[in-house]
Amino acid sequence: MTPKHPALDRGEYAVIGLGKSGRAAAELLRRAGAEVYASDAKPSAAAEQAASALRALGVAVDVGVHDLDRIARAARVVASPGVPPDAPPLAAARAAGVPIVGEIEIALQFLPDSRVIAITGTNGKTTTTALVGALLRALGRNAIDAGNIGTPLASVALGTTHPEWVALELSSFQLHDTPSIDPAVGVVTNLSPDHLDRYASVDEYYQDKALIFRNMRASSKWVLNADDPATLTLARRLPPTLSPADAPTDRWPLGMTSRFSLAAPADAWFDRAANTLMVLGAPLLERTDLSLFGDHNVANALAASLAVMVADEAHRTPEARTKIATGLRSFTALKHRLEVVGEFNGVQWINDSKATNVSSTLVAVDGMTRPTILLLGGRHKGEPYTALAPAIRKTCRAVIAYGESADIVMQDLGALVPVERLGSDFGEVLDRARALARPGDAVLLSPACSSYDMFNNYEERGAEFRRLAAGKAG
Repeated sequence: MTPKHPALDRGEYAVIGLGKSGRAAAELLRRAGAEVYASDAKPSAAAEQAASALRALGVAVDVGVHDLDRIARAARVVASPGVPPDAPPLAAARAAGVPIVGEIEIALQFLPDSRVIAITGTNGKTTTTALVGALLRALGRNAIDAGNIGTPLASVALGTTHPEWVALELSSFQLHDTPSIDPAVGVVTNLSPDHLDRYASVDEYYQDKALIFRNMRASSKWVLNADDPATLTLARRLPPTLSPADAPTDRWPLGMTSRFSLAAPADAWFDRAANTLMVLGAPLLERTDLSLFGDHNVANALAASLAVMVADEAHRTPEARTKIATGLRSFTALKHRLEVVGEFNGVQWINDSKATNVSSTLVAVDGMTRPTILLLGGRHKGEPYTALAPAIRKTCRAVIAYGESADIVMQDLGALVPVERLGSDFGEVLDRARALARPGDAVLLSPACSSYDMFNNYEERGAEFRRLAAGKAG
């Protein structure tokens, strides 16, 4: 055990949730000398495995129950992002006046010398985060991708050495519980309704997104989507207690704001006539050299390139621009994000399991160039599916609605487009898609829903899609 970290509170920390982030936070705190209690209300093999590893370090752990009295006596509660704010352990902490933070807030205290490029938004933030990390590494920087992208920031802090740069993906849930976030560059990719199963309104969701600006000052740097009015005005949603009193009315947010656009010249923009990505006044890359699918990924590449360039003057030299262009050329699609998993019997199978909201699925369907069988369903998140109808009419031969949301999908779309309703047998869903598809078609898994009705996460859903698509080929 290392000597106690000076930033730690006296007393015991209570970590709620034993997923990847909760486990990493509990381990980081314990190795730093804190007393730690961790709990998870949902028994599972993964939770028991995490509990066993943490107990070996001296962490007190409960699985299947939360000790609410103990949580109410904690010095600080660390909440995993998947724990809803009205969950009993968080309600007990609030009632007792115990501060609640997230795993990223804890990890940041252990990474004072790492420079952070923070990325949030509704869609595109994972790909943009991965691109930022890849471009920093192409420049020879010691950089790690972390946060909502999959690697807990606490796991990064647990390393014997710490990275020079962190590309940090932040969800709205994570931003809610990270009061010290103060990035070297903050990026907002776009905004559209999401997580309405957890938020009372779109406005409440946007207010959490606005918290990326909570510590802004004159030296801050921001990269914003010039094509999205909601993004450009996001900082104005900060509550008065967090908004600088001297914020100028004609320039918001504070600091240097750079913009990217697919529609018009900007700090980074797509010159369609020349088919070229332009950044800071000069050509960076021809579109044909970027292997990523769709206009949305051109926007992601522009946002990432711009963020990396404005982060440090050394990233804007001619030599650096060449390295960034090389990094873009070598970047390939991430798993579960419009990932072509194969072509079997003339049918292309595309895994877009990460599309867990309607706007993300709309991007995928709009970008399809083949007649498409769309797999739509999972756990409903509160958005109507009717916005998908025009794109479905243009591209899709059929929609298969499945899982918990199947009835709602049928209700929203059944009178507008061809929809077949199935149940919660994923093998049956793919069998029906295979039967409907003809050579030259595509089968697109872009669910517009969370995976939690049938799977532990979207990665598991995508992996099963990949296995079943290939396993029954021929």
